[in-house]
Amino acid sequence: MLIKENSTVLLQGDSITDAGRMLDPNGMGSGYANILSAMMTALYPEKNITFINRGISGNRVKDLKERWKRDCIDLKPDWLSILIGINDCWRRYDSNDPTSVQQFYDGYKRILDETRAKLPDTKIILMEPFVLHINEERASWREDLDPKINAVRKLAAEYKTIFIPLDSAFASASIKSRPEIWAADGVHPTQAGSALLANEWLKAVKAI
Repeated sequence: MLIKENSTVLLQGDSITDAGRMLDPNGMGSGYANILSAMMTALYPEKNITFINRGISGNRVKDLKERWKRDCIDLKPDWLSILIGINDCWRRYDSNDPTSVQQFYDGYKRILDETRAKLPDTKIILMEPFVLHINEERASWREDLDPKINAVRKLAAEYKTIFIPLDSAFASASIKSRPEIWAADGVHPTQAGSALLANEWLKAVKAI
């Protein structure tokens, strides 16, 4: 297992990470963050690993940039996990407020540069955004989302981070069962989808 004893793990992102954490007494929400933190504690209680959820519903990369000092740098995590990008795609379609691939890449790069400069020992995990093809509308988002997925892959290679290919994982799962099983609206994971996501995360840090 890659995460050492007494480490702090910060989970950052949008509503997929948030998952109602503001309503949860322990602040982990009801999604993948809650599942993976519970599983890690169950599997490795002696390691005393602390998880912090700072996902905020609706966030895009530009929102992470604005709150990065408060919600990342000041917390000084030993591990940082980021899942962001679906809203950078979605706002093009529901609000006519697109984020270009270059804007997405540059904004993401800026928060990674700041993290590396101020928290050089922090280990970083990047997760690619995803969408499930529950209907033709969601399938049409590929034009916008695929280049952003590629941008995250490029950043993971450039910064030599751990990378979790969630879009591929959900696509594979959707071959075995209807995509609605994993995310009813194609974006927000069901409990099964959250468990799948948590499982991919645990595998990436060699916890399982």
